[in-house]
Amino acid sequence: MEAHEQVDILLVEDNPLDAELTMRGLKEEKLAPKVIWVKDGQQALDYLFRKAAYANSTDARPRLILLDLKMPRVDGIEVLKAIKANASTRRIPVVIMTSSQEESDLVQSYDLGANSYVVKPIDFKEFADLARQAGFYWLALNRPAPR
Repeated sequence: MEAHEQVDILLVEDNPLDAELTMRGLKEEKLAPKVIWVKDGQQALDYLFRKAAYANSTDARPRLILLDLKMPRVDGIEVLKAIKANASTRRIPVVIMTSSQEESDLVQSYDLGANSYVVKPIDFKEFADLARQAGFYWLALNRPAPR
């Protein structure tokens, strides 16, 4: 049996600057040694459900998913629906990290099973701090459901 490498966080983010700030914040806490970054919703689905470029992946499922909503190809709402509809992924905590302040996005995200909804700050330092705090809470403080 092959050993599965633990993935701490799956970061689903199409904006390279936001992804860099998120990863910088997470590394400060040293809680998430392995962060996988995918650049759109389709890549996230392929990674989570072992399709296309990830068909032969032996990584374990991530402990946390940081999910943007407004992305090309497949948006974050569709990714969230797929995650929460599948028995192998539905218990993974999903934190929506988005620039959207639309109430409809907020309500729909929670209705679909998001664990948290955070609006990205404009300030770079605040953004990195937000990612650090999210990682600390979900990976160090929160007690996850059994898989």
